Amino acid sequence: MSEEKKIAAPVATIHLEEGHPMAAFLDAIPMPPASGDLVEGTIIAINRGRVYVDLPPFGTGLIYGREYLNAADVLRKANQGDTISAKVVDPAGREGYIELSLKEARQAAIWGEAEQAIVAQTPYSLIVEEANKGGLILSWQGIQGFLPASQLSKEHYPRVPEGDKEKILGELMQLVGHPLSVRIITADAKEGKLIFSERTGNEAEEKASLIDKYQVGDATTGEVTGIVDFGVFVKLEPGLEGLVHISELDWGLVEDPHTLFNIGDEVKVKVIEIKDGKISLSIKALRENPWHTAAERYKKGMEVPGVVIKYNKHGALASIEEGVAGLVHVSEFATPAALRETLELGKTYPFEISLFEPKDQRMTLTFVGKKK
Repeated sequence: MSEEKKIAAPVATIHLEEGHPMAAFLDAIPMPPASGDLVEGTIIAINRGRVYVDLPPFGTGLIYGREYLNAADVLRKANQGDTISAKVVDPAGREGYIELSLKEARQAAIWGEAEQAIVAQTPYSLIVEEANKGGLILSWQGIQGFLPASQLSKEHYPRVPEGDKEKILGELMQLVGHPLSVRIITADAKEGKLIFSERTGNEAEEKASLIDKYQVGDATTGEVTGIVDFGVFVKLEPGLEGLVHISELDWGLVEDPHTLFNIGDEVKVKVIEIKDGKISLSIKALRENPWHTAAERYKKGMEVPGVVIKYNKHGALASIEEGVAGLVHVSEFATPAALRETLELGKTYPFEISLFEPKDQRMTLTFVGKKK
């Protein structure tokens, strides 16, 4: 390609008052991709170990160097005009291009599929590759996982007198080379941990009878048995697990449940829904909602310090206390990039409360510091 396409310069944002009829258009403006984001674009050129991907309206992505070599088997079959998904490695990469990784995108997609399989309880027929005293080794989508002996079906569970570990291993070794019908129960991309269970289907009636013991509103104690990006699985008793969705973990913003819990943790939970043979739990429901008393501490027009905790397409979220956060709208700044440059994640800045509706848990903040 004779001339390399550069990233389009950010478009200046018009300053509008809250409620202005044009504000809806500002809300629709997409935020530029950040490191770690998954993006989709069209291949516009393949040239000497480089692949250029059109990512409107933000410019052109580039797969090159080590990332090109890591995905060479896939890229050999790629053609101009193909649509591909990739992961952003550096939004301001070499020569102004958005640096992309095809391999990391595929890995992210596989772990995402694993998490969906947990929710859907998708069965897979996998060959047992190895055995040890604790269980079996199987592979799924190129990822090696573990099936604990405790998660084997009644048919395959090694019933050995006095729990002799050597005899247990001998029983498990007989399963090597044989297929088992399993489901994924834990998928931790950061730790590269994949846990399987063979206990599916046959326990449906037992599970139904266990669920009948519980009612919405019940509070109980359980054990954390699985942690995924969208929440935490908690064992209420043998044979019965419930899901605490990420939105029910805490009144504050939770982006990664792995930072709050570990497998084996004992937690207090409240039953909030029983539907279609599944039980939904909440941890935050047993804690006081800080918004209920926020009106005693804050009011519109008050200046408060806030910690920037997240960016979204509307601007930035700033927390003024644990569980109480407000939006700093992008329209306050010349561009989305200017907002991110001025308000850095994890740092504290002065704000004024411009909208405060604690009953609806809504708050808007206005930055009153010096803009960059």
